[in-house]
Amino acid sequence: MRVIFLKDVENVGKCFEVKEVADGHARNFLIPEGSAVPATEEALAWVETQKEVLEKKAEEGLRKAQELASGLDDLEVPIAVKVGEEGQLFESITAQKVAERLKEMGFELKKNQVKMEESIRELGEFPLKLVLDHNLEAEIRIIVTEEEG
Repeated sequence: MRVIFLKDVENVGKCFEVKEVADGHARNFLIPEGSAVPATEEALAWVETQKEVLEKKAEEGLRKAQELASGLDDLEVPIAVKVGEEGQLFESITAQKVAERLKEMGFELKKNQVKMEESIRELGEFPLKLVLDHNLEAEIRIIVTEEEG
């Protein structure tokens, strides 16, 4: 039986792939589970439409990621923290803190997109790499300063 896969099925087929499978496997497993539908003319036309929609979404996602990357590249991100008498920070600067600060500045990022070897524990400037969707990268500078007051 010829079927169209609606989702990836390990070792059998990928989403929107049209493939010939055993009749029993299709009737007893793939179709009842919602993993595939019979490959009718209507279903084939629907798949083409879905592929176009997904392609447009992917292009839009790439465009947004490129805009975000260009906006972030070489950005200076000031972070003010409390400092002790001997210059030690009362808190370390983590990926979470950087992501929160970027959100305050208008950039939506998740903490796992901020690549840090280890937390920042001193005042100064530090280069930092951000990994965005579609394997795009941006480099920013974190500027850790003493909180006033």
